[in-house]
Amino acid sequence: MNDTGRLCQALALRVHTGADPERLRRNLALAADGARLWVEDVPAGADSGTAALHRERELSRPADPRTGPGLRTVLLRYEDGAADLVVVAHRAVLADPYELAQALLVEPVRPAAVPREHGERLRTALAGLDRTEAPEWGLGTPGATTTGLHRFSVPADSGAPASLTLRAALGLVLARCTAGAEVTLGVDAERALTFTVDASATVAQYLEQVDRAVPATGRAPLVGLTTTETPEALTGEGVKAEPLAHRPFLDPVHALSVHVADDGSTVLGGVVQHRHSAFADASVAWLTGMLVTAHRALTGADPGTRVGDIPLFDEERLRELAVLGGLGRAPEVPDERIEQVVRAWARNTPDAPAVSFEQQELTYRQLVERGDEYAAALRDLGVVPGDRVGVCLERSLDLVVVLLAVLTCGATYVPMDPAYPADRLAYTSEDAELTLVVTESETFPRRDGARTVRPDELAGNGREPFEPADLPADAAAYVIYTSGSTGRPKGVVVPHRNVGALMHATRDDFGLGGDDTWTLFHSSAFDFSVWEIWGCLMTGGRLVVVPYWASRDPAEFAALLAAERVTVLSQTPSAFAQLMTADREKRVSDSVRLVVFGGEPLDTRPLRFWLDRHPEWACRLVNMFGITETTVHVTAQTVTRREALAGSRSVGPALPGWHLYVLDPERREVPPGVAGEIYVGGLGVAGQYLNRPELTAQRFLPDPHAPGLMYRSGDRGRLLPDGRLEHLGRLDSQVKLRGFRIELDEIRARLLDAPDVGAAAVVLRQTGDAADTAGARLDGYVVFRDGAAGDTAEVRQHAARFLPEHMVPSTLTALPALPLTPNGKVDTARLPEPLTQGPDEGAPPEGDDTESRLRAVWEKVFGFRVGPDDDFFALGGNSLLGVRLLVALRTAGMPSFPLPQLYLHRTVRALAAHLDGAEARP
Repeated sequence: MNDTGRLCQALALRVHTGADPERLRRNLALAADGARLWVEDVPAGADSGTAALHRERELSRPADPRTGPGLRTVLLRYEDGAADLVVVAHRAVLADPYELAQALLVEPVRPAAVPREHGERLRTALAGLDRTEAPEWGLGTPGATTTGLHRFSVPADSGAPASLTLRAALGLVLARCTAGAEVTLGVDAERALTFTVDASATVAQYLEQVDRAVPATGRAPLVGLTTTETPEALTGEGVKAEPLAHRPFLDPVHALSVHVADDGSTVLGGVVQHRHSAFADASVAWLTGMLVTAHRALTGADPGTRVGDIPLFDEERLRELAVLGGLGRAPEVPDERIEQVVRAWARNTPDAPAVSFEQQELTYRQLVERGDEYAAALRDLGVVPGDRVGVCLERSLDLVVVLLAVLTCGATYVPMDPAYPADRLAYTSEDAELTLVVTESETFPRRDGARTVRPDELAGNGREPFEPADLPADAAAYVIYTSGSTGRPKGVVVPHRNVGALMHATRDDFGLGGDDTWTLFHSSAFDFSVWEIWGCLMTGGRLVVVPYWASRDPAEFAALLAAERVTVLSQTPSAFAQLMTADREKRVSDSVRLVVFGGEPLDTRPLRFWLDRHPEWACRLVNMFGITETTVHVTAQTVTRREALAGSRSVGPALPGWHLYVLDPERREVPPGVAGEIYVGGLGVAGQYLNRPELTAQRFLPDPHAPGLMYRSGDRGRLLPDGRLEHLGRLDSQVKLRGFRIELDEIRARLLDAPDVGAAAVVLRQTGDAADTAGARLDGYVVFRDGAAGDTAEVRQHAARFLPEHMVPSTLTALPALPLTPNGKVDTARLPEPLTQGPDEGAPPEGDDTESRLRAVWEKVFGFRVGPDDDFFALGGNSLLGVRLLVALRTAGMPSFPLPQLYLHRTVRALAAHLDGAEARP
């Protein structure tokens, strides 16, 4: 960076009398060798806008000693007789431009010389400042070389020095932006001060702390603050001049430099200069407003006021933040229940296809008729409006019919995945107080007083036509259980109205309608299924139910997309990564026009390969951030090629009817660009956890700017100045793994339940490329009590009895003790790499038989030795690694097999026997 502007200072004086150019030139020759006086006649009055523009232009032009004397003097003469004298001086040449102005106008003396080493010392200091890392919250543009400037003014009559109150106010602003207590401010290029911002201190205590700020050492400050007193007026024989402007630096010395001039009046005028490489103009505009508000509040506050209560935004700015987050864009949503909308489609398009599964299909009329049959049967079984009915079914035609039937009879459906452990199913059944569960499982764990019924037992039997329950849209539609930090999953109660609002918020933007074909790809226990099922059936589309095995085999799924001419596809990023692998081998159907991502953070960079084959005008990619507690989706961001190339983390603006707040730990607003916790308000907020009033009160809070509640997400993010949200991960122990929302503390609680386990920790670890979701796994660590020789395999089996497969740690390592931080918390960074080889690894594979060749491929995929009887999934395998294994087997020239076979033959020995048997069969 060119230091010239940062090492120059400038002064402008209004000369009322005594502006004789010849006299000024003579005095300048005595005061400075080689300097010249430039004279310009401006055809305007001294107080005109034209005069101001000329003056500002001259004040902003640096004087470079490498190409001249390092000193420039300009006399601007106006048509009303007044003039401005502008002096710009390099600090290596002249210490004080006021001294030179005095020499020119009043007393022709030579100003004090500047030591030769002074300029070099300043350049060294500036080089240190240039190495200061740009803050992420500044939203700067890396590599930018331009600067920006913002003006402000604050009252000066506070009774305290301007330098003190401004330093204190700026400290409050920086503490809020950086979420840190210690603030370092540059005083000039060479000096800085540091002090602490304690939110619990009083204003009086805080000002005293700032006044006793100590010199900073170490890292160069990011922000500088200078205050200068305006020089006195110059008077002499025939001379009258008064200072107009003083710039201690023409370009910002620090990444952000605040300068305030104290002219003795009741108002302090200031400028904020910033480098665009570190701070965007929009960010500095917000910061400047916060500085003004903080200064006004600080100087007007009672000395006993708590520092944390000093506001940094006025009401207008708070409202602006709320609007930026989406407040005020709520659409009118009809007062309808889900099944009422589906029935309307059955009346309007009775013969249109509604749901298909393998070789079966139902039209909208048939879907509603069968749903009515099932609803009547449920009523005969004692289900009444307001009841909760469990639904534990694989993806099928019956699953969709049963869900519709439950809603039709006014009940609430509670979906459960048949693959979940019996203890998890029993907990859900007990917690939701289910009296009836629709399932095909003969071993479903019933609670006392509950019964199970198969879907085929609900069919037909000549019942009378069913009259749907007449309930308001505020009635509960479903309860979906999510992972809980205490080890207890929690049920989220979502009303019909929320689902209707989601469809109204997205229908027109996504162009959803009767010509669309959707997929039901996900488990009904995953809230993405709510979007897939009802997003389709509430907009008149056709829903293709994807068989479980097809959802686990990308090639088979790609074939289904083509055969069914699917247009709307909903995917977690992990699942879509598998589909992109299949797409590279055989192009996925061009019928897909919309892909909606959800369930976990999306790395946009790999999508550029998809866009190479499926241009954005033909297939729209939409990244949606969402939470079960806010009805599936909250935001929407179209991913363009530009977004993909940039690796954008934006999840877009809030959907119409939803709005976002980003708040600090004390629940105060932070400006755009600054990270905080994401809170969600609006039409999608569920409002409660089932039978968990304390947890409900902790997470569902009064909305500060709108009627109703907002949800505290536990997610970290930041709003951008254009209203888009960047999602920055979790604040707590919750993680997302291949679309599943997981509380690490829930897994830890189950590990601690195992016999002889005294301590436990669980981490999500990424192996290999961070963009490769196949390399993500859960690693568990246990410490056995009293040095017991525990068996980690037994602990893992214990956890697997309670936890779904995706929550069971891939590895479990026994340690003598867990590493701790100085604060006594588990130091996850110091947890060792887990054991990454099977317990039965045996000798390295040799030979050309199927088992040896297969074992060699497994070891290549896993990156460590495995044994012939090691379970693929116990070693950390998952569906993504399964796909990778199939590709590696084909590359090695080995027999191919459908991915589902890996779930049936989970060891090298078993899979080899299966492959040998398949080859032997005619």
